[in-house]
Amino acid sequence: MHRSPEQILSDLIQINSTNPPGNETAVAVYLKGLFKDAGVESEIIEPEEGRGSFIARIGSGPKKLLYLSHSDVVPVGEGWDFEPFSGMIKDGVIYGRGALDCKDLMAAQVSAALQLVEENFSWQGELIIAVTADEESGGHLGIEYLLQNHPDKIKADYAVNEGADHPVMLDGKMIYFLQVGEKGTAWCSLKARGTSGHGSVPTDADNAVVKLSRAVTRLNNYWAKTILVPEVEKLLGSIAEMSGIDKSLVRPSEIDKLLEIIPLDKSFIESLRSITRMTVSPNMISGGIKTNIVPDYCEASVDIRIMPGQDCQYVEAELRPIIGKEIEVEFNEYQPPTFSSSEEPFYKLMEKTTLDLTGVNTVCLPIVSASMTDSKFLRRAGIPSFGIGHMDKGFNPETRTTVHGKNERIDAASLHLKTAFLKELASRYLS
Repeated sequence: MHRSPEQILSDLIQINSTNPPGNETAVAVYLKGLFKDAGVESEIIEPEEGRGSFIARIGSGPKKLLYLSHSDVVPVGEGWDFEPFSGMIKDGVIYGRGALDCKDLMAAQVSAALQLVEENFSWQGELIIAVTADEESGGHLGIEYLLQNHPDKIKADYAVNEGADHPVMLDGKMIYFLQVGEKGTAWCSLKARGTSGHGSVPTDADNAVVKLSRAVTRLNNYWAKTILVPEVEKLLGSIAEMSGIDKSLVRPSEIDKLLEIIPLDKSFIESLRSITRMTVSPNMISGGIKTNIVPDYCEASVDIRIMPGQDCQYVEAELRPIIGKEIEVEFNEYQPPTFSSSEEPFYKLMEKTTLDLTGVNTVCLPIVSASMTDSKFLRRAGIPSFGIGHMDKGFNPETRTTVHGKNERIDAASLHLKTAFLKELASRYLS
């Protein structure tokens, strides 16, 4: 009998795959051992030493379903209440970096697949388990590399990945989300140039730090126009209806008013706000070389997330009146938004499987992510991709803030629900 989902997750957390530097091959080697014990062949594809991705293919037939997760995690930072790579299991909770992003999904996908193998499931198609490197740094050594160099190994009808928000409780019902799309990115650097001089006579110089600081302050007060994509309109309409709010507020000019009165947690409300418009966040600024020298150069890094129909040219046209003519804009990361349809039969299957497993007083809705996942590469390659964030009804909502934060953890009941969902979904689609 294979290891339980929580044992697998604990083992995975104990493999430090912080990116950078990655060390994802160590995760792939561990998974290869699990599948070998189950009599399933697998392979590790390593574009650079230590940066391996894992692929296992189970069953055969015309249908192909891809379960995707990533093996790298973000750095831990300071202030944890426990050892971040302990993988400790205590009182029904698994602790450590990656417990929610996304070694939990990996453990659930692997466990679901191995359970089907153990039960001699009658495969009428192929289940592909892909655990890829480098997602936290853009996916270039992971899923992007596989699609460019080994597309046949992961080509599928549909994919299930991370990406959906955790469930929320509203009007006595638990809302489960299925992610159908992601905003794009248009990250840029803003550059100010001035004239250096002695710090004791600042009026005889032109301070680039001051110049850029003024532009960044104005930028922080910028609000983009509201845009409602169909999936978000459906999402907000359903939430409004469940809240007893007039659905006429679900229109671009009234969205902020609607968000003020929806009775949900502020962090979730702000995530809803962010998928209704372009967002601009100046997150790093640097300039100057010495306290007594007026700086002649300053640079800021700005995280910009864009909506459908927006690109770098659109972004610069929006920013220029705010930052002024003197500030230079240089784009260094552009990824367009990507979407899969909630009208796909597979989406309907995911929805029904969720509702069947979670029982009465459950609702399932499509959602769009403000951030990006490896699904963007799959969608561009023609593979419809959907994200999940399933958690047990008793999960602690405070754990939301531990993703990319400190004290990351997941309860075993939620991990078992994910596993049961993925096992049932694969069995329904591939039987």
